[in-house]
Amino acid sequence: MQAFRNAAKPVIYVVTIAFFVWLVWDLSGLGSGTGGLLAKTSVGKVNGRAVDLRGFDQRVQNVVSEQQQRGTSIGLDEMAEVRNRVWDQVVQEFLLREEYKRRAVQVSSDELAEAIRSIPLPEFQQAATFKTNGQFDLEKYQRWLASAEGQAFIPSLEYQYRSQLMQSKLFRSVVADVFISDATLWERYRDEREQVKIGLVRIDPAASVNDQAAPVTDAEAEGYYNQHRDEFKRGAAAYLSYVSVPRRPVASDTAAARERAVALKDEIEKGAPFEEIAKRESSDSASATQGGDLGEHKKADLVPEFSNVAMTLPLKTVSDPVLSPFGFHLIKVESRAGDSFKARHILIPIEVTGEHRDHLDKVADSLEALASEKPDRAALDTAARALTLQVQPVGPVAKGNRVFVAEGAVPDAGTWAFQAKVGEHSRVIDAPNAFYVFRLDSLQKEGIPSFAEAKAVAIAKVRAAKKVVEARRLGEQLTKQVAGGVPLEQAGKAMGFDYREIGPFARLSAPLPSPVLVGASFGLKPGETSQPIEADDHRAGGDPAVYVVTVVQKTPVDSADFAKNLAAIRQQALQAAKRSRVESYLAGLRAQAKVVDNRDEVYKSSAQTAASGGLPGRR
Repeated sequence: MQAFRNAAKPVIYVVTIAFFVWLVWDLSGLGSGTGGLLAKTSVGKVNGRAVDLRGFDQRVQNVVSEQQQRGTSIGLDEMAEVRNRVWDQVVQEFLLREEYKRRAVQVSSDELAEAIRSIPLPEFQQAATFKTNGQFDLEKYQRWLASAEGQAFIPSLEYQYRSQLMQSKLFRSVVADVFISDATLWERYRDEREQVKIGLVRIDPAASVNDQAAPVTDAEAEGYYNQHRDEFKRGAAAYLSYVSVPRRPVASDTAAARERAVALKDEIEKGAPFEEIAKRESSDSASATQGGDLGEHKKADLVPEFSNVAMTLPLKTVSDPVLSPFGFHLIKVESRAGDSFKARHILIPIEVTGEHRDHLDKVADSLEALASEKPDRAALDTAARALTLQVQPVGPVAKGNRVFVAEGAVPDAGTWAFQAKVGEHSRVIDAPNAFYVFRLDSLQKEGIPSFAEAKAVAIAKVRAAKKVVEARRLGEQLTKQVAGGVPLEQAGKAMGFDYREIGPFARLSAPLPSPVLVGASFGLKPGETSQPIEADDHRAGGDPAVYVVTVVQKTPVDSADFAKNLAAIRQQALQAAKRSRVESYLAGLRAQAKVVDNRDEVYKSSAQTAASGGLPGRR
């Protein structure tokens, strides 16, 4: 699942792949259509051109099928992520085709043929058919291309290569004027290697100044609200209620897991290979494929329940079931030296099973009958009374976020909330830790709330600003003492502030919460102390604080080493600059594009569709 989530980050994925393709062709020296029918099947538009819904759905289904073949389950959350990924890819393809036309980017037949001959696709380079002594053999590949079988692949290869070559040419023109001077290279080199050690006093306005010292009137709060309305803008959010049927194991489940572990040990003692039982039965998938092999570990590496047995168990024997927070283990130690051991294990988790599982399934069935997908707002309360469950509120849940409750994250609920009609109930969500049914109580629209709704936040912001002013005054008192000869550490502690030393560190790896502080640290000479510096503390939620910095030690950069390695430094910097230019270019295309995204309308829930008098949407 984690691999799927990492793959479903559309903007980063598209930019990285696009840059990589361009880079391959750039280093090698090798040198528009419409968006479907403008009919009711449009899922959106890009610069006025419709994105065909059928084609979009087909691309989504292709990704879904690929994920399912890998064993990944696709719920509402995963489907939303796939659609987002495909949407971003489609939008970028539209924009690139427009750029090809605008810049007259073309690929000749000779360029296409040379690319196919000279730069095989990665899947061809990995194929055993084209290898000699384990290495890719270009001549074998080229002979295959000339064969009847290879010629049959040419049309599909031409389509892939043409797109990649067009992209390569476009990106090459985008980065044609990238240049980095020696002075800029030196500045970057210095920023990476020059180091400084500082002493720091932080004055936290919230902790150092009480509320009485920063009074706020209603008029001040309203004035701030009127002058900074954009600060109060909030995104779409859902407010929900839910009931849950926890699926926590009980004593009978623990006993059943232990009995299963005992039975497996008995099977091994009767001659079954430990490794085969591990592959078949262990829930630790990482080690199960290796016959339960955990490799070599120190005693402190694993939980005490496991390690204590592994350090005392006779070698090559199978332990009795060992209970840990993960379940029951059957352990077989193969070697031991000092506080290290090499072992295999079979993990049997403690899961809801037997009569307990049957009981929970019956409760879930009743919950489904009473509340699942019901349009009646009272259905959840009726189900809760009938099943003696408690209705719990949750929210606000921002659009695109998961729902988190006491038992943890709940799949699909956050996506469903923005497809549903207010008052509608979800299906029964079968999560690992509980069964859930949610009711959508209300939706908060994206936009700026009224002053009445934002008043408390406005008062807090005005008060925080006044406290910063007072904190700066305290900082000025501190620096006056330092100017009079009192060390910063002594003066800070006398005023009740913590002093700490940080570093040595370089500019580009500074462990400081603000670039303003980094600049001040490298701008001072050894022994110098700054004036009070107001900076947003990004490591404390973005709230501003006041700092006073003194330089304890400074280590300059070796300019001779820079001169010696200038060529390599330039090459590395140019590649980074070109990548940055391409990323900025693609981001700029997207920012300037007129993109109409109708997916919320197309993929809305049945209840929403019925309420608007339309046909059921795609789910």
